Amino acid sequence: MTIMDTTARIIEKRDLTDVTKLFVVHAPLVSRNAAPGQFVILRVTETGERVPISITNFDHEQGTITIVVQEVGRTSALVCALQVGDEFLDFAGPLGLEVPLPSEGHTVLIGGGFGTGAVFPLARELRSRGVRVSSIVGARTRELLILDDLLATESDEVHVCTNDGSVGYKGFVTGRLEELIDEGAGFTHCFAVGPMPMMRAVAETTRRRGLPAMVSLDPLMVDGTGMCGGCRVSIGGKSKFACVDGPFFDAHQVDFDVADDRMTTYKEQEDLACELAGVGR
Repeated sequence: MTIMDTTARIIEKRDLTDVTKLFVVHAPLVSRNAAPGQFVILRVTETGERVPISITNFDHEQGTITIVVQEVGRTSALVCALQVGDEFLDFAGPLGLEVPLPSEGHTVLIGGGFGTGAVFPLARELRSRGVRVSSIVGARTRELLILDDLLATESDEVHVCTNDGSVGYKGFVTGRLEELIDEGAGFTHCFAVGPMPMMRAVAETTRRRGLPAMVSLDPLMVDGTGMCGGCRVSIGGKSKFACVDGPFFDAHQVDFDVADDRMTTYKEQEDLACELAGVGR
């Protein structure tokens, strides 16, 4: 059930990086129905756009939703400028389908950049089912790494990767994934959230290794309700919408060429909005 919480108030804010902020939002009507893999839609100003944001955490008893927002454009900059005590004009959710998680085996969760926050609810639910959880998190540098400490609380082991080797494994998350498979980790399932190139690489790696995998196509979402058609993707040759049919899909069925084309559909408008707002991309 999707609810519009009209009194969504920020009760905690934390800087994760210079451009990435964590918000704990008191939104009991949204929180009570939230499940792993879902997202919310928020709006800051009356004339502003509505943007979908993955749920990083939820607490049914406390009535809170935690989100992570990375400043990449005008609207995300407005969100990141909010402070404790501020309220969102709109805060709707939970939206999307709950991710289908296994009840046994050894699952590897992969978070790239902002995606690390989105895999935390999966880790918590998997651990509650008695599933072994290994997490791999990646970023370009140490300074851009987020929430590996939070993920560690619900993972049996966490493997940190940075492109420049400033901390952990030097290289991409897929390189560490292959190493762990070669070492006999015995993974039975894989779930990945992050930038589109990373998820494509995970899809190719797991396909080659015969490891079932799902990826979240949340980077494609625009309206978040299936009405705009901006997140239409091809899954196994059939048209789906990332927002209402996902956001998680079988990684081996995703046509990433179509997905990449979708990612640039509104690039001109996005660049113009950033220019007018004085926000770098």
